[in-house]
Amino acid sequence: MQKNQTVKFEFIALMASLMSIVALAIDAILPAMSAIGISINSLDTNNNQLLITMIFLGLGFGQLLFGPLSDSFGRKPIVYIGFSVFAVASVICVLAPTLEWMVFGRILQGVGLAAPRTIAIAVIRDMYIGDYMAKIMSFVTTFFILVPVIAPVMGKFILNHYNWKGIFYVQLVMALLVSIWFWKRQPETLKPEYKIKFTKHVFLDGLKELIKHKETMGFTVISGLISGAFIVYLSASQIIFENQYGLIDEFPYIFAGLAAGVGLSTFLNGSFVMRFGMWRLSYFAIILFSVNALIYVLLFWNSANPSLPIILLFMAIQFFTIGFIFGNLRAIAMEPIGHIAGIGAAITGFISTLMAVPIANFIGGFVTDTALPLFIGFTIFGTLSFFIFIRMRVLHTRGLVDA
Repeated sequence: MQKNQTVKFEFIALMASLMSIVALAIDAILPAMSAIGISINSLDTNNNQLLITMIFLGLGFGQLLFGPLSDSFGRKPIVYIGFSVFAVASVICVLAPTLEWMVFGRILQGVGLAAPRTIAIAVIRDMYIGDYMAKIMSFVTTFFILVPVIAPVMGKFILNHYNWKGIFYVQLVMALLVSIWFWKRQPETLKPEYKIKFTKHVFLDGLKELIKHKETMGFTVISGLISGAFIVYLSASQIIFENQYGLIDEFPYIFAGLAAGVGLSTFLNGSFVMRFGMWRLSYFAIILFSVNALIYVLLFWNSANPSLPIILLFMAIQFFTIGFIFGNLRAIAMEPIGHIAGIGAAITGFISTLMAVPIANFIGGFVTDTALPLFIGFTIFGTLSFFIFIRMRVLHTRGLVDA
């Protein structure tokens, strides 16, 4: 029994590590945004937000490439290819002389990291289904959330004792260690009989199959809406806390504290999902997500930012709901498409990212003087998600979804 528990824990930790390199690449540079901007002669803080949002664009397109490849050639080889692309992209970022080169490097980093991120989800779907899959996803995400907790603090430490380039070097070392761990300890999970011959039609065939599953498509759209609003926070948090509140040294710890709240709720979701079900938990979380944001908008419409404790309270509630949303939405979307888990994870991830990046870039451009646009985005896209969820719930209850 103890041996099985150890194996299960290692599996969760390994899948989380595959996904966490993405969080490390995003969150570790947040305290260094100003320093990077000065180094590459980009002093516009709104333009510098592209260093965060555009990595998601790379993630979206990378999934389209690596998802189908993993269904044809297996999960493991694709992870190694992805980490290799990430290594090349990291070097480009370190040597980038301008914002344009840095953005290119960040997009390419996203393309490379799409492989371990997508394959981690596909491997979990290869091995688990239903609420138990949601439980595993929640525990994986709990470990994954530890990275946003420590990454900004680590980035600040490296920035103070070395320079911003050291952050990219650390990312490279971590990616190498995780890839070795994955190589040594994780067996191939794609069974030979489920391999799909790679042809130019594999994406189109996968998309046709995916469209048949209304449940998958509906929850993929919800993921895109919620992700877009959340990416605004990731890209604009430095502006809010450093520029608007003047908390330059405190920013990494504030970010870490809010991320810890997401980790706590994700852990609780893993404990509650077997009792209440992923549908019910994500439904009430989306309601709280939308209502909390609406209350903030009504209270602080056309006014300055509230005091720090007030905005932290609203943000803490907002991000606490995230832990009950993302893992469950992903599990619900993936459940009907286990027979095409690789291409399914790729296309659903691409669609949600394709929605999220324009949302984040648009709203992020308004986060200059106050945090109000952030909460307006939370309100609008949370409400839209709620209505889509209601529609999916009706179809699910009637037994029409994926019939």
